[in-house]
Amino acid sequence: MSNKCDLSKEEKVWVIYRLLYQAPPGEFYSVFEDLRILVQDDDLMRQEAAQVCAHHNKKNFTLVRTEGTNVLVTRYNDLGGNRFFDPKYKFSFKFDHLSGISNKFQLHGVAWDETELWRTALNSALKAYVDSHFPSGDCCVFRKTLKNRQVFVVCIASHQYKPLGFWNGLWKGEWTFSQIPVITQVTGAIHLQVHYFKDANLHMTVCKTVEETLRVIDPAQLALDFVKLIETEDNKFHIAMLENFQALTDEIWRKILRRQLPVTRTIINWNKLLTNQSIKRKDIHNAVT
Repeated sequence: MSNKCDLSKEEKVWVIYRLLYQAPPGEFYSVFEDLRILVQDDDLMRQEAAQVCAHHNKKNFTLVRTEGTNVLVTRYNDLGGNRFFDPKYKFSFKFDHLSGISNKFQLHGVAWDETELWRTALNSALKAYVDSHFPSGDCCVFRKTLKNRQVFVVCIASHQYKPLGFWNGLWKGEWTFSQIPVITQVTGAIHLQVHYFKDANLHMTVCKTVEETLRVIDPAQLALDFVKLIETEDNKFHIAMLENFQALTDEIWRKILRRQLPVTRTIINWNKLLTNQSIKRKDIHNAVT
């Protein structure tokens, strides 16, 4: 006899895709392993997961540890065919998104022109800032050509994965501006995503966009002013988040959450409640009959 609850292949693909796509930063592989056990079809899982995992890694600026250096995997250094390049040491590598293994290293030619000197100055100043403010963070500055203009794309990511503490978090910064003297327009976005899963399943995603201008005179000046801009905006965002957290009183939390938390702040003993409920149903049944 067939099981009416069995899903078709198309339905399995849809479920796999949706659940993997929603995986919080740092939890993709955990979600993948849980689904693999449920689906019992490794070929289907790997086939559907590969593309979603690539999107997940590039979207969250996943840090890849290669030989002697760290590189952020993003859409800005994607060469296609799961190959990415390191703008600092000028090499490319093959990256298996599912296994996290990088190999097949080779030189990636980049012109040592004036724009590269500006990019190097920006990257050095930014690296010093990130190292002093984000213990688990890293950054990359990429150069792109857009409509015959040289554009710098700055990516910052700080991942905190604490599964034993029942929480994961990601702080991500993405900034773009052109190398246009004497004034350039800077656009940026700061993202914060947190997942807490002890006695609850809470997701928080916050994003702040920024538009400012910077003077473009020489590499050292631009690098200094840009880092000051990022530090100012990061601090504003951080302070605003702390103030909002402090404003969330117990009454506000009760209005926001769909289920009111226990007043005692203790974990509910579901087994005891179910047992008592079962006994009550038996008593009612006996009384009626």
